[in-house]
Amino acid sequence: MAVASSLVEQHGEDAFRTAFRSFRRKDPPPDLLSRVLDFSGGGGGPVGDQVLSADLDVCAVSDEEAGRVGLRPLRDWRAFGLQGSPGFIFIANPFLQGCQPFWVKQCLKTYPQKPNVCNLDLHMAPGDTHDIWGKSAHILRSPPCAKKGPKTLLEKLRWVTLGYHYNWSTKTYSPDHHTPFPEDLHSLSSVVAAGAGFPGFLPEAGILNYYRSDSSLGIHVDEAELDHTRPLLSFCFGQSAIFLLGGPQREAPPTAMYMRSGDVMVMSGQSRLLYHAVPRILLDLPPTGLHTTRSPGQGSPQEGSLAGEVSQEDWAVCSRYIQTSRVNMTVRQVLSPGQSFPEVRPGEDPEAGPGDGYGEGGTVGEKWRRSGSDETESSHT
Repeated sequence: MAVASSLVEQHGEDAFRTAFRSFRRKDPPPDLLSRVLDFSGGGGGPVGDQVLSADLDVCAVSDEEAGRVGLRPLRDWRAFGLQGSPGFIFIANPFLQGCQPFWVKQCLKTYPQKPNVCNLDLHMAPGDTHDIWGKSAHILRSPPCAKKGPKTLLEKLRWVTLGYHYNWSTKTYSPDHHTPFPEDLHSLSSVVAAGAGFPGFLPEAGILNYYRSDSSLGIHVDEAELDHTRPLLSFCFGQSAIFLLGGPQREAPPTAMYMRSGDVMVMSGQSRLLYHAVPRILLDLPPTGLHTTRSPGQGSPQEGSLAGEVSQEDWAVCSRYIQTSRVNMTVRQVLSPGQSFPEVRPGEDPEAGPGDGYGEGGTVGEKWRRSGSDETESSHT
């Protein structure tokens, strides 16, 4: 079990970048990995002066409400905070047994559907991206071939936006670029936010990031939303990742932690605007909690659960995908109650889209880098 520790002792302009680059190395030194927090470890969780027990409002959500979205009763959640990062809450896999697969399926099959927006829309005809799952599933259900074929559309996904669609060029949201937010994800997010002390949280925008084994997410702050008093929620599914959480300036050295399948992070209060990044995806740590078998006893999903069971046919596609990939959902409230968007200045196009920015060395939108490249600035966890 890792002891909490910042990764670089020196403070300075490149403290976060130094840590990021260290984790991007092909073979990070063992002493570096030994200092990564593991909130899912045995013995009750990580230890160290930096790790705190986070308080949850266990009375805010009933067991039935939690079970309906595939979550365990709040009294059973294991939640942690970090000294020096008030408002940051790490919830170690609160999902009921057998319920993660439903959310994986939603990320791969349902949420990329129109009218939601994805990176493929930027360089493909609308008809070509109409059914990404249907055009990919038959290939991913087949056994892998010795000769690697072209990537499916599903494997080319890099991001999907929901609700208020984030504009990668202007780094803003617009009332003119909005589609209905998914009801099931709205319910899941509302339960997590209420348990974290934010009743009345209104999920208005979502960004899904699809990480391949060599993907990373550069150092950034999430500040496009107009109301920073409401939390940012982050849900991880599939392969594990290393997440770096820094301070309000780049000079502060970050703290590293594993984010495994099913883990949830809440960034609120002072931590809402902290620098953070994902330098590395880890394929040597098998995803946990991704079996489809559900426990028939206590802790099972409620009858009428939104987190329905996944068919074997669909799970064959999902499980093949997440063998080498990670999906992260971030959900945020854009406006405070009664707040309006600022007027668009003359000459601005609120729906102007960027280039793809997700290929090798992409520089637009959710800026990704491939193996061997340096960190870049980007927009969202």
